[in-house]
Amino acid sequence: MTDWHRETATYWDGKSVMVTGGAGFLGSHLIDELERRSEDVEIFVPRSDEYDLRNRPEIKQALVDSDPDIVIHLAATVGGIGANRKNPGKYFYENAVMGIELIEQARQFGIEKFTVLGTICSYPKHTPVPFSEEDLFEGYPEETNAPYGIAKKALLTQSRAYRKQYNFDSIYLMPVNLYGPRDDFDLETSHVIPAIIRKCVEARERGDDAITAWGTGEPTREFLYVKDAADGILTATERYNESDPVNLGSGMEISIRELVEKIADLTGFEGEIEWDTSKPDGQPRRKLDTSRAKERFDWDATTSFEDGLNQTIQWFEKNSEY
Repeated sequence: MTDWHRETATYWDGKSVMVTGGAGFLGSHLIDELERRSEDVEIFVPRSDEYDLRNRPEIKQALVDSDPDIVIHLAATVGGIGANRKNPGKYFYENAVMGIELIEQARQFGIEKFTVLGTICSYPKHTPVPFSEEDLFEGYPEETNAPYGIAKKALLTQSRAYRKQYNFDSIYLMPVNLYGPRDDFDLETSHVIPAIIRKCVEARERGDDAITAWGTGEPTREFLYVKDAADGILTATERYNESDPVNLGSGMEISIRELVEKIADLTGFEGEIEWDTSKPDGQPRRKLDTSRAKERFDWDATTSFEDGLNQTIQWFEKNSEY
């Protein structure tokens, strides 16, 4: 057993953990992994129909009700490019106020550790590739994601300020685009992988001749399998105690065109792919420098992209009606 694992093997035992967004896509996998790591951890998920985390009194009540040692803040108001374009004010306000109030109330409550999930949408539109954490404040984010990205980036500034003034132990992690089983497959709000999986599977079942994909297909993206992300977040919570931001990624890069063709192949869709170039491309390139996660808490992703895609496609085909 490595020194890291000697130190963290029983980290969660006897602890109470509040996971905001724990009923969501990433949160459900994180809770699965947390329960795998410890049989003696108490997990509290503040459901949105019981606690409005945009509201200070309800945040306070969630903390009183759960009495957590650790808060992992995954909750966000978020969607794909289309949803971001329709709701810039909502995405800015709700993500900013929720995170700022959670951190402040957790500080007052005496929380032992606060893990903040940021977003790579916070990076400047033309960040040098691969994206290094050092470049986070070197420009304005891609316009369609900027309100969400800046709201989340404010929480990094808060984390650093609170560590300096109050010695408050919070960490800030930035996962790249996630995908996997239980993702959002609603075409109005979904990101590119679940959207294309659904389009391909449904077109295959109907016998359609073509599907439509957004944009030119030229931008590149990096994707992280959701189970790897859950592992990275919990490993960082166990081992990392600084407020410098840390990328969580897989280190791969693929063009949207190649991605759509790969999904079509894996789903067995043999029709044409038509590109709607009236739709926005988003950020031109996206690939992370993941060396800091390895250096600071000895973490890297382990799931191959094809394996992750196959698992996601299989889950969708078993859990949807089309």
